[in-house]
Formats: sequence, C-alpha cells, structure tokens
Amino acid sequence: MNETAPPWVFGYGSLIWRPGFAFEMAERALLRGAHRRLCILSHRHRGTPERPGLVFGLERGGSCLGMAFKVRPDHWRDVREYLREREQVTGVYKEALRNVRLASGATVQALVFLADQSHSQYAGRLSLDQQLELVAGARGESGDNRDYVINTAAHLAQIGIIDRPIVELSSRLQAKKPALES
Repeated sequence: MNETAPPWVFGYGSLIWRPGFAFEMAERALLRGAHRRLCILSHRHRGTPERPGLVFGLERGGSCLGMAFKVRPDHWRDVREYLREREQVTGVYKEALRNVRLASGATVQALVFLADQSHSQYAGRLSLDQQLELVAGARGESGDNRDYVINTAAHLAQIGIIDRPIVELSSRLQAKKPALES
C-alpha cells in the first residue's frame, strides 16, 4: 500500500453497520469489477461446520455500492490485524487493494475482501430458496444468520442502497418465524 495515501477499507456487508474499528470518516462508495452476493458458507460467525450459515462475499464482475472507511495511518496496522482476525479466520477471502469512487467524487484505493472461488467454503450462485434454507436456521459466534441478512438489508436501505436480492431474502426471512418460535 502507498504509505503516503490514507488507508481506506471498503465495506459491503456487516462492515457497513458494524465496522468494529476506529475511522476518521465514512462515505458511500462504488467498487467496480465486483458485486455483493451471499456466496460464502460461514463456519464461525454465522454458522458452524455442522450447520453452516451464509455470508456476503465480493464476486468478480459488475459493481457494488457500499461504504468506504478512512483509517488514520497511525491506526492502520491495528485495523488491518483486526480485519484479518475477523475476515480471514479460514482464508475464504483474498485481500486486495482496489480503487473505489466516493460519493464526493474522489477515487481512493481501499482494502477489499474478495471471495476466493477456489476455497471449500465458497458456495457460488445459490437460488433464493437455497439461501433461505441456509440462512434461516444457522447461528454462529456472532449471532443468528437471519439477523445478519436482515440487518444488512436495513442498513443498506438507510444509506440509500437497494440490493433487490437482499431485500427479497430479508422480506422472506422476516415472514418466516425463526426455528425456535415455530
């Protein structure tokens, strides 16, 4: 990473609503060349190896609206270590630096976590019914998978991002009673 440029992190899922690190500013941003999809089987945060959940990854192609977080250079090492612990437990993501365009019009280089399509936890393109089945009953160290999807859909909407597949899945999850209540 260029040491003279301020470090940025691009969030496209739970990093939007729970970054977990200190940042100087956050701004809506567009990443070209990758899109958000529920395509990663979660064995820790939103599921277990026996009952995997499903979390977001960035897949090749298209574009993705999310949030870019500017991190103070003197905090960068700690933030990067935190993100590696959070995102790279099983190595299902590839770290990369990509240009993102901020809502203000500036282009900055940001750390992104891209889905590793060769990893055993990569689920690929799943139908809405398959996503619903995986998400509805999964729970991991960070809580219910259902809540993760519903929170992400709600927070995306709050910042003016409507991701139709996530909205549809969130609506179906909210209509379906959690396993403990049924």
